[in-house]
Amino acid sequence: MSMKGKYLIGTSIIMASCSITEKPNEELERPNLIFIMADDHAAQAISAYGHEIGRLAPTPNIDRIANEGAIFQNNFCTNSLCGPSRAVILTGKHSHINGFRMNGEHFDGNQETFPKILHNAGYNTALIGKWHLAGLPQGFDYWKILRDQGNYYNPEFIEKQDDTIDTLIINGYATDIITEDALNFLEKAKDHKEPFMLMVQHKAPHRNWMPALRHLNLYDSVQFPIPKSYYSKHEGQEAAKTQQMTIYKDMYEGHDLKMTKEKGSNELAHNPWKTDFDRMTIEQRDIWDKAYQSKNDAFHDANLQGKDLAEWKLQRYLQDYLATIASVDEGVGKILKFLDDNDLAENTLIIYTTDQGFYLGEKGWFDKRFMYEESLAMPLVMRYPKGIKKGTKITALTQNLDFASTFLDYANVDIPKDIQGKSLRPLVENTTSQDNFRDAVYYHYYDFPAFHMVKKQYGVRTKRYKLIHFYDDIDTWEMYDLETDPNEEKNIIENKEYQLIREQLYSKLDSLQTLYKVTDKEFTKASKESIENNYKTFKRLRGLEN
Repeated sequence: MSMKGKYLIGTSIIMASCSITEKPNEELERPNLIFIMADDHAAQAISAYGHEIGRLAPTPNIDRIANEGAIFQNNFCTNSLCGPSRAVILTGKHSHINGFRMNGEHFDGNQETFPKILHNAGYNTALIGKWHLAGLPQGFDYWKILRDQGNYYNPEFIEKQDDTIDTLIINGYATDIITEDALNFLEKAKDHKEPFMLMVQHKAPHRNWMPALRHLNLYDSVQFPIPKSYYSKHEGQEAAKTQQMTIYKDMYEGHDLKMTKEKGSNELAHNPWKTDFDRMTIEQRDIWDKAYQSKNDAFHDANLQGKDLAEWKLQRYLQDYLATIASVDEGVGKILKFLDDNDLAENTLIIYTTDQGFYLGEKGWFDKRFMYEESLAMPLVMRYPKGIKKGTKITALTQNLDFASTFLDYANVDIPKDIQGKSLRPLVENTTSQDNFRDAVYYHYYDFPAFHMVKKQYGVRTKRYKLIHFYDDIDTWEMYDLETDPNEEKNIIENKEYQLIREQLYSKLDSLQTLYKVTDKEFTKASKESIENNYKTFKRLRGLEN
């Protein structure tokens, strides 16, 4: 590749093993499949992962899946953004192959997806919740999706039943509505002869982190830890210096932090997306305002400045973010209870994950996009009593690229040879070595210029090392030793002590790009028109236009 070929000096190309899982010899009973995906749910905010934040805001029902099945410690996304991650999950192919590289593009629904394959193999398939891929879902007997990004309160849905498609607004809270619709589907599907595959895809906890009314004050008394890197200067990280996702600089006071303009008022401060609050009924908004009034008034009385203000914003962000997750965890508990009560638990594979990682103040940030660990890593827990032992821990390098193959494998369906992911079944059933599953993962982010101004980048991560290339309007490389520098604060790309490792990483990067059919066209610059249109959007939302 022209972008990196000059670094491939005297190194051999080691092709990663991505063989297709063979269909089992025995015709086993096909399990039901439930895939629950939240949006932007950081591993730090799942108590099964042991982070201090998770201990302060526990997720007992998600933890139950992990404790009664498997928890993945090194699961990563291929492209840390909502729509692209969903396209990868559906197709089992990288963004440049499935054609959906960044939000705003149109997903080609005519291509092969694992729901289509399962549907054709006799599964009763359903999708409920966030879609966010443009166009309408294919391959599902039933679907009910949020329009576009969706709203937390009184959201608008598009629903397919039989051959009819309707649009409807449902009063209530999005997470609860999605959970109840999932339970309704399960109630109807439980007595059918054919197995079911259900995708439950929540909007929560996506920005702007609006908790259910019952959780508005859930964590008001909790003091969450301030990351050591909260005030990072991003030394040796040129792309990080120009991002626009710093909590104490870039969050909107009203929209994100629910701050009011002055004491005694319920009028929000800067709030460019007013529809999130305008959708509330008078009764809902009254409960909301009462819940925030006293703490917003206390904020105005305190007249915080500088570091105190920056850390207050972190606390408010985490309180809302984690309270929003509480309803997701409750929904998981309801689905698990339904499976128990209807004797479905034993023969149902249930997965909980998210579309990518998320920053909870690390490096001073919120959002995702970067190839650094917090946004690259995806939580993943799986339970299948018939095939996964309780307390299984998976340390192999896995990706959302692998989900499609995994579902097809468990359904005893042939996996198409052009799928780029690998089934996780041999890992959780301990029929393959974790050390031999994959020696490196490939990542590529394309969405620049766009919200948060994160540069285009691609890279490779092994068990210990990471290499990242930021390209397009800049040309910089970063390298990290995750064993000695887990917080990725020391860019060692120029460190002579790592010269051999660096050359091996260049070679591994080249081999993965060859394996995954990455071509030079993936590195073309954004058009002038695209850049101008994005900047107009930035200015409008930041109130910089006259």
